[in-house]
Parts: sequence; structure tokens; C-alpha cells
Amino acid sequence: MNRQHRNLLSALIGLGIAAVPASPALSQQSPADFFTVRDTPLPGDTSRFDYESLDSQSHRLYVTHLGAGTIPVYDIQAGAIVGEIPDVPGVHGVLVVPELGRVYATATASNQVAVIDPQTLSVSGTIPGGVYPDGLAYDPDLGKLYVSNETGGTDTVIDTSSNQVVATIPLGGDVGNTQYDPVSHQILVAVQTRNQVIAIDPQTDQVSGRYDTPGCDHPHGLQISPDRRMAFVACEANAKLVVMDLQTMSITESHDVGTVPDVLAFDAPRRVLFVAAENGPLTAFSETDTGLRPLAQRDVGPNAHAVAVDPDTGHVYVPLANFGGQPVLRELSLSTASEGGDED
Repeated sequence: MNRQHRNLLSALIGLGIAAVPASPALSQQSPADFFTVRDTPLPGDTSRFDYESLDSQSHRLYVTHLGAGTIPVYDIQAGAIVGEIPDVPGVHGVLVVPELGRVYATATASNQVAVIDPQTLSVSGTIPGGVYPDGLAYDPDLGKLYVSNETGGTDTVIDTSSNQVVATIPLGGDVGNTQYDPVSHQILVAVQTRNQVIAIDPQTDQVSGRYDTPGCDHPHGLQISPDRRMAFVACEANAKLVVMDLQTMSITESHDVGTVPDVLAFDAPRRVLFVAAENGPLTAFSETDTGLRPLAQRDVGPNAHAVAVDPDTGHVYVPLANFGGQPVLRELSLSTASEGGDED
């Protein structure tokens, strides 16, 4: 996301008014807590990091270093950096597509999408990415890549069989995260300046629905629980996390989270949602049949606005741009206090 927008949003926090009941204070009910497993030094300077993407097959985590224009690659089994992908200026989003044997990343500073070879850890080509390309989503049925153009107000569509742009979809406002729903076979997009979630039909690459998010000011982060038909939306300007029923496309719950929530990660095997925030703690929720239950919340480090989860272990990974004068990747586990661990 655009850092100038984040500064503006920080000044607007508190102006949003929830239209659905908010969760009780998390401090009153915290059955679990975060514990630090390890801190691994990251290469490069202490400039900003952004999105992550995990390849569960190779056990490699790709971490975007926006300020350096590189993507450090971390082996989650070895607990070590195994390489660094250069030449991705202003990189924001990254997405591993194992079935294609490729990694895609948004080179935001050059308005391009980089095609990356995971074997050589090098950029093998670039594709026009629209204006301020940010997040990425992949439709495996049609082999299409959808790129959020945040300030451009569009989604760019790329045919991955040719790595060519096949459509540009106007969305009518600044664009947040884009996700693929494998049940409805629709693309869902958070549109920040319209306070909406928009559905796109990948067959036609046309907008198929617009759904308001009452109580959610400036929706940006987006995750989906396909089988339980829920979407989770992070609301940057009023520090909320709302639940959308994907059958009725209506907001059913609202929860307090850290200031300027950004990236969401969903641990499907354990039914746990993680919400990272620009100026606040990392928050965990347990998914129920109909919504979310607050689980844990902790300040895990400065500017901890990105998070990824390993579905095998349930461990989460948070890049910290400046921890004691150097960037680190913090690995955390979520467990009950009686199970022990190193608190931070």
C-alpha cells in the first residue's frame, strides 16, 4: 500500500463508526499468546518490507523488501536465508504459483509485474502491471493472474500461459487486496475509497457485484474462508476487522484490531486468522462456524504490518524492518501460556 496513504489514514483513525456490534476487549479474553521461536537477520538495510508468500512444497518463504527492491528467500525448515532476488524496484506483492513453477511480484516503482524463476532466484521477464501494482491473486481454473492497481483504481489481468495482459478492469476507486474464491469461482477485491468489496467474473473479466462494508472504513486487507463462506476484511481507517457472509454478501461481525490493519493470513488447518497492523499489535482470531472469536493479541515488534503462516506448523512470520538496528524475520508460535516459550 502507498505509504502516503498510510500517513493520511493514521490521521483519520477514530473517525469510522461501526454499524455492527464490535468484539469485547481482547484483553478480557485471551486464551492464547504469541511466543517467539527465533529471529533471523534479513539482508539489506532497515527500509520497509511488505508482503510474503510461502511455497509449502519447497518450504521457501518469499519476503518482499520494498525499500531495497529485493526479495529475500527464507527456508522455513532450515531457519536460514537461502538467497535474495534482485531487480524488483519498489516491490510490494509476491505470489508463488507452484503449478507454474514461477513466482510473480509487483515491481511497483516501474509499474510492472516481475516473473521470477524460483530455481535461479532471478527475474526472467516483466509484464506491464498498471498504475501502482500492489497485491496479487491467481485463478487456477483459468490460469489468470489478477493484479491490484492501488492508485490506478483497476485490476490488471494477466494470462499466465503467455504472460500477457488480457484485460484491465476499472473498479472506481483505490484498490486494496484481491483474492480468488474457489467456491464461487469469483475474484473478490477490496476497494478502499468506495468502502466496498467488489466481485469479478473471471470468465468475462467484468464486475459482477458491488457490496458495501458498513462499519469498515477504507477496506484494504482481504482473506477468504471458502468452505465456511466467509471473507475477512481489514479496515485501515478505523482499526476494525469485519466478517462478510459470502452467501448474503453482508457484514455480520466487527472486531477491534491494531491501528491501520494491513496484511491478513489464514491458517486453514487450525482455523486461525492473523491480522497484522502498521501501528499496533498482531491479532489472532479463532474461526467458528459463523464468525470469529478473539484469541490473542501482542505487540510483536515495530511496524509489524505483514504476516504469513505455515499451514504445517501454524507458525507465523513477521518481517521487522528495524529491530535493534537491523532487519529481522520474526518467527512466532501461537500457544497457551502454560505451553511455554519466549515472550516478547
